[in-house]
Amino acid sequence: MSLNQQVHTATIRVLYGDTDAGGIVYNGTYLRFFEFGRGELMRSLDLSYKNLEQLGFLLPVIESYVRYKSPAYYDDLLIIKTCLSEVTRKSCRFHCHIYRDETLIAKGFTKHACIIRSGSLTNLPDDYLSGMQALTE
Repeated sequence: MSLNQQVHTATIRVLYGDTDAGGIVYNGTYLRFFEFGRGELMRSLDLSYKNLEQLGFLLPVIESYVRYKSPAYYDDLLIIKTCLSEVTRKSCRFHCHIYRDETLIAKGFTKHACIIRSGSLTNLPDDYLSGMQALTE
């Protein structure tokens, strides 16, 4: 994340079901944490996924990356920092950093394509595009 990007911060508590038998957060759970951060960022802009889907558009993940830096554990309070790093007419990319206190736990990104329900690639609705682009300027 760069200093010129607007960063949204959200917190989430690690549930027992988020962990493996050793009480450590399961690796796939981090993508769900990324999703939580994205959803909260979009909601803060009054551009919710729910409204986008009601308009007939979907934003499926087409690429993802996670770099694990330190384990998270059951009952940890995690801080999720999310920003939009790229927005085009047909796609967007979110970067996410997850912390426990000051410790970086994981970082990565997800890239999304805009499609209609039939699966065809399409442009983001203008209000979503302009609202999202405002975060990357």
